Amino acid sequence: MRDPSGDNRLDPRIHVDLAHLRSFAGKARDLRFLPRQRVGSVLNGRNASRLRGRGLDFEELRGYLPGDDVRDIDWKVTARTGSPHIRVFTEERDRPALIVVDQRMSMFFGSQLNMKSVTAAETAALIAFRILDQGDRVGGIVFTDQKMTEIRPQRSNGAVQSFLTALAGANASLRADADMGEPMHIREPLQTVARIAKRDHLIVIISDFDGIGRRSERLISGLSRHNDVILCPVNDPMTRTPPADLKLAASDGRLQAEIDTGNASVLQALTRLSQTHTEALDTWSQKFGIPLMPLSAAEETVPQIRKLLGATRQRP
Repeated sequence: MRDPSGDNRLDPRIHVDLAHLRSFAGKARDLRFLPRQRVGSVLNGRNASRLRGRGLDFEELRGYLPGDDVRDIDWKVTARTGSPHIRVFTEERDRPALIVVDQRMSMFFGSQLNMKSVTAAETAALIAFRILDQGDRVGGIVFTDQKMTEIRPQRSNGAVQSFLTALAGANASLRADADMGEPMHIREPLQTVARIAKRDHLIVIISDFDGIGRRSERLISGLSRHNDVILCPVNDPMTRTPPADLKLAASDGRLQAEIDTGNASVLQALTRLSQTHTEALDTWSQKFGIPLMPLSAAEETVPQIRKLLGATRQRP
């Protein structure tokens, strides 16, 4: 959709192009997706709800020295040699990150500022650039109702550009008059993530999580055992708290339904549906120690991410 002012460019509240996504390269340079987080960051968390960081590579086996951590003692070697030995590890130089972005038709909605699909795309671009800048490998999965694009993690600008190109293409395909087939279930990209990310990945999932259920929960549980998982649910105020005087027609491209929240039972059902959805994600967070970064399509993307990560002031 073009800008309503008559400008030939896309309206970035509705659709984003590759140039727009690339513009996030220099933004929020002080943000990091590493274990050390600001006190107010949602990634700092409590208990297990925090980032574990990169994995460790075995470097050497050597004799114990005063000041060494006794937890590093290799007791089998110590027993065999008769003198204490420790195993020395070094942090891996980088770790792979997968950014999973939902661009299904359920994301093509916005009541105040952006479409949810736009907020998701901007968030993904910002995170991709920040992860690459901190020295980690970046890849991603972009999925629509029709297809899924997979970019394997690499530590290169080329990988990020491939990811952003796929993301811009998926976003451009979202149209109110688009032909709709059977929508893609969210468990399909989660299964792809499970195939790629066996362990020691950072996995960021940006979605409205439409269609989640028990199978999705099992997949998230499995991913969180050996990886760092961050869930970024994208919401819109109208879907979180439906107004009491709303009349609209909703369609999946084939069937159409009239929604009137002036009907008390309809309003109650919509409100309860939203609450149940939110409660499910909160439960995942508590059960599996997964941090949540809730995003609103009604707010500018960069400021709300900065706030979520405890960076309330923009550094020069």
